[in-house]
Amino acid sequence: MKTYRVAVIAGDGIGPEVIDAAVPVLDRAAAKHGFGIEWERLPYSAAHYLKTQETLPDAAFRHLRDDVDAIFVGALGDPRVPGNEHARDILLGLRFRLDLYINFRPVTLLHPDLAAVKLRGNVGKLDGGTFQHSNLPTPVIDFVIFRENTEGVYTGKGRIDGDTYVAEEINTAKGVERIIRAAFEWASARGKTLVTMSDKSNAVPAHRIWQETFKAVAQAYPGITAEHRYVDALAMELVREPERFQVIVTNNLYGDILSDLGAGLVGGLGLTPSANLHPGRAGLFEPVHGSAPALAGKGIANPMAAVLTGALMFEQLGHAAAARDLDRAVRETLAANIRTQDLGGRATTTHVATAVAERL
Repeated sequence: MKTYRVAVIAGDGIGPEVIDAAVPVLDRAAAKHGFGIEWERLPYSAAHYLKTQETLPDAAFRHLRDDVDAIFVGALGDPRVPGNEHARDILLGLRFRLDLYINFRPVTLLHPDLAAVKLRGNVGKLDGGTFQHSNLPTPVIDFVIFRENTEGVYTGKGRIDGDTYVAEEINTAKGVERIIRAAFEWASARGKTLVTMSDKSNAVPAHRIWQETFKAVAQAYPGITAEHRYVDALAMELVREPERFQVIVTNNLYGDILSDLGAGLVGGLGLTPSANLHPGRAGLFEPVHGSAPALAGKGIANPMAAVLTGALMFEQLGHAAAARDLDRAVRETLAANIRTQDLGGRATTTHVATAVAERL
């Protein structure tokens, strides 16, 4: 039986809780599909930093680079470290130093009643002050965002000159080309027919490189429609007509923002996984809900994002059937109305995770 080495950085806040809940679910799915996971718990977190002043030592980085098959992260961020030094060095540090240039963010509506845009076609005001809506079906929302993960304004370059604060945005020909090509390759491999590139080239001259590169790369994929949207227009269209989108590719900042908008369309951050990837290298997988310190220790954090993040990890490790099984189990749990508070339910973190595992 193939066994994979997965390093775990449970992190801060609700991170350890969702990791502890998700790991048994992932173990059960792996066993069902004939492979195993060897989990290696690493201590790096706010608590570790406050105790040792150590964020991610070089030896640990080399280990993560050379010796593991994947990195599974809970969440990072703690008010006791207001500068977020540990989170920056661990999370952004691994993204940049491992050159994980693809931040892959799926946005999928897992149950109809989670859709933020439920009703359309307002046809008039009834007595009593309520509105009557046409009975159109809830839209099917299923798109992915390819966010460039190593450039943009997140490189930390800039300066402070008196009362002038300058942040530099970096866009290189190599960086822009490879993320756009990754989006087209993913779309082509899965029979998708539309790739949307988003920038703000009408206001930011540097974004012309996105325009030029997108047009050049698209020529190699004649079966895929390539369209462009300015990011403000795209934000509006995602709310108005999310079902028309399939693959979106954009820069680091806009991808960060649009993916949270996408999460809001399908039920919130408690259902939103992500993967940080460089083909051929170990990836870093993290739910994107953050550490939510106010919720820590209450047993109410939603573990579904962590489970679905595990599904992305399994897919990247070559076990697509196990990934689909986890997705199915999450959907069936939602359909059974076993949900944490963020989704209107009363179930605990452990209860939800157990329910997902039982449906495997």
